[in-house]
Amino acid sequence: MTTNPLLSGLTAHATAAAHSRTAACVCGAAVVLADRPDAAVARHADTVAKAHSAGTDPGELGVRLAVAARLPGILLPPLDPTPADLHGRLVTCWPYGSPVDPDDPGAAPWEAAATLLARLHRSPAPPGLPPMRGPAKAARAVARLRAAGPHPGTASVLRAWAALPAWARAEAPLPDTATLCHGDFHLGQLVRHPAPDGPWLLIDVDDLGTGVPAWDLARPAAWYACGLLPPNAWHRFLAAYRAAAGPAVPADGDPWPALDVPARALTVQTAARAITKAVAAGRALDGAEQAVVDACHRMGTVPPQFTPGFAT
Repeated sequence: MTTNPLLSGLTAHATAAAHSRTAACVCGAAVVLADRPDAAVARHADTVAKAHSAGTDPGELGVRLAVAARLPGILLPPLDPTPADLHGRLVTCWPYGSPVDPDDPGAAPWEAAATLLARLHRSPAPPGLPPMRGPAKAARAVARLRAAGPHPGTASVLRAWAALPAWARAEAPLPDTATLCHGDFHLGQLVRHPAPDGPWLLIDVDDLGTGVPAWDLARPAAWYACGLLPPNAWHRFLAAYRAAAGPAVPADGDPWPALDVPARALTVQTAARAITKAVAAGRALDGAEQAVVDACHRMGTVPPQFTPGFAT
C-alpha cells in the first residue's frame, strides 16, 4: 500500500472507475504502472487512471481528449472526456490495452505504428487544438542538461542543438499549423485494445496538436541514423507510412530533407536526457546513450538539411 496521497487516490480512482464499468469486476489489487514527475498511472482490472503533469491546462487537455474520442480507430478513446481533479492534478480514465513487449524487439509493430501515424496526419485537426509539444519537450531536456553539471558530452549536444532552426528549439512558431500530430511517438505509445490481441492504437494525448508531421517519424529515424534501429525495421516503418499516404515525407525518393531536422532534434533530446540521468546517478553512459551523444558530435560537423520554408 503506497503512502503517497496522489498514488493512493489514483489507485482508488482507477478501482472506482473499473467498478462503475463492470459490476462483476474480478478484483485484484490496483497497481501503479508509472510514477514520474510528468505523469502517474494506475490500473485496476480493465481500467487505467492517469494523473497528468502539474500545471496541465484543462482547456487544452479537453480539446486533446475530444480528438481521441473522435478518432477511435487511431487513438485509444478516453472513458470520460472530462478530467477529474485529484490533489490538484487532472486525472483521466482509459480502457486498458496491452503494450508493446520491450523484451521482443523483433515483434515491434512498426508497420501498424506507421499506418496509424499516417492516418492521424491525414485527419483534420479541430479548431482550437494547440500546437504539438514535441519541440517544447526537447527544449526542456536541453534546459535540464544545462543545469545538470559538467559532462564530457555536453558541449557536443549543445552545439547540435544550436544548429537547429528556431522552431525545432521551441523558440519560434511551428512552420506547419494545420497537420494533426501525436507529438511524442515511440513504441511505448502503442497498445492493443481490446487486450490482449485487439488492433494497435496510439495512446497519450498530452503532446497531441498541430505541427510538423515529420516530428512523429523522428525518433525511429534518429535511432536508425544512430545505428540503434536495424535498417530493415526502419525501411518497413517508412514503407508502411508511405503506403498509407502519410504526408510527412515525399511519396518516393529521399525522405531525409523532411526528416533531418526533427531527427536531429530527437537525437539531441535523447542525448540530453541520457547525460542528465548519468550525471545524477554518478555513472558512465551506456552503449546506446554514448551512441546518441556521438551522433550529436557528428551532427556538429554537417549542417542540417531543411525542407523549403522550414529553415528558420
